[in-house]
Amino acid sequence: MLNLFTGSGVGPTVLYLAVSIFVGLLLGKIKIANVSLGITWVLFVGIALSAFGVSLNHDMLHIIKEFGLILFVVAVGLQVEPGFFRSFKKGGLAINLMALANVALGVAITVVIAKVANQDLADMAGVYTGAITNTPGLSAAQQAVNDLGIAGASDRLAAGYAVAYPLAVVGMIMTCILLRPLCRIDLKKEPATLESLSSVAPSNNKSKGGFLLIPIFVIIALGLIIGSIPIPVGLKAPIKLGLAGGPLVVAIIGGWLGVKKGWFSTEFTEGQGVHALREVGIALFLAGVGLGAGGQFVETVQEHYIWVVYGVIITMVPPILVALFGRLVLKMNYYTLMGFIGGSHTDPPTLAFANTVAPEGCKLPNMGYATVYPLTMFLRIFTAQLLVLMAV
Repeated sequence: MLNLFTGSGVGPTVLYLAVSIFVGLLLGKIKIANVSLGITWVLFVGIALSAFGVSLNHDMLHIIKEFGLILFVVAVGLQVEPGFFRSFKKGGLAINLMALANVALGVAITVVIAKVANQDLADMAGVYTGAITNTPGLSAAQQAVNDLGIAGASDRLAAGYAVAYPLAVVGMIMTCILLRPLCRIDLKKEPATLESLSSVAPSNNKSKGGFLLIPIFVIIALGLIIGSIPIPVGLKAPIKLGLAGGPLVVAIIGGWLGVKKGWFSTEFTEGQGVHALREVGIALFLAGVGLGAGGQFVETVQEHYIWVVYGVIITMVPPILVALFGRLVLKMNYYTLMGFIGGSHTDPPTLAFANTVAPEGCKLPNMGYATVYPLTMFLRIFTAQLLVLMAV
């Protein structure tokens, strides 16, 4: 039995994955000043266990981590589809252009910091993905360094991500709070009615409800094929949608076609089965990242503590500038802007905070989040790889 705790086979690996997840989820229920890191605690519990030197089968851990990520992005793609293709009407186009500007600013700031502070841009790519709380972007960057054969870079990317992530969650919520005095927003006077930003009303198609496994695995198979197609960008290596981007694209298109053609209903795309799939997937991924990179985490923080500061800058400066433009120039609703900030950083905790601020029944934060989430996810996956390719 002792071998279950000290060995490096299947049993110990699954055991420590399970411990990371259930302890992390319990800690995620803790709130300080109405702010919680939520499921992100799974990552830090994994790091802590790894730092203590637990033995693991790293080949198996890698497979579980990547499969968890695939399940997560497939579920996200199915869930956000109802608002994606409708989002480019009226305000939807403007808010997606804001998301594009937000991503561009984040990348530009990352490059400037790397040059001014004499930091390795590949390492800063890890800080960038943590500062924008984007786990698929981290996976894409790791895949890029592995394809390029950069020794040790994958673990350093994960360490940079983990260093920047915690304050990124807090920083985005602080951005939402700072907008109030900066724009003189009075919540009592702020409209809470639905805007024409995007129509996410569920379809009346009820042909096939329930949780269906066949579409999930069809999407995964097609997504992996599409994700492996190289896209030349004039650098030393092509960009790929990868294990995250490919399934996400297919999930969005497949969810739209599936509901439109009557293959399945919105009861499937919006049901508890897909929601559970998303939560299991991200939990497996975060636990895998933590257990895989924790051994170097403490050393990395001690050596590169300044990464925390860089992460805060990358996290807060772009959304503050873009959200100020949205409010002061485009006259956007504050509740919608909070959803935009969460969606433009693919960060569920920010959306959860926005929903606690908005009046009961107000859907504007969810609509702002869902409208920019898919485009932002694509851009984050691409830009994370671009930063790595620019570094070599």
